[in-house]
Amino acid sequence: MSVLYLAALAVSLTGMVVLDRRFRLFLWRDARRGAIVLVAGVLFFLAWDVAGIGLGVFFRGETEFMTGLLVGPELPVEEVVFLTFLCYLTMNLHGAARTLLAGARQAEPDASRDGSTPA
Repeated sequence: MSVLYLAALAVSLTGMVVLDRRFRLFLWRDARRGAIVLVAGVLFFLAWDVAGIGLGVFFRGETEFMTGLLVGPELPVEEVVFLTFLCYLTMNLHGAARTLLAGARQAEPDASRDGSTPA
């Protein structure tokens, strides 16, 4: 039993939290709304996994890098942490894109002020 994969996921998830805290991308922008979105995303993908497991499409891969702990049949604990990381990463990317686009819009000169027309 190894915790290598789980540790790598935990380090990655910690990195997402640090980036979010530093740039106020997701949870640090609006904690209540962010928590609701994060939990909804994780639950959606867990339901997707459970449906895939029930249909025989998904199954647990055996590797020496995983703990072997299961949350449900064919559903390792690492999957829950991975799905949390995946949703957090997506929302951080969304927050970063929104921030960058808002900054780009503010940097554009106002064409109506100088009488020129946009190209």
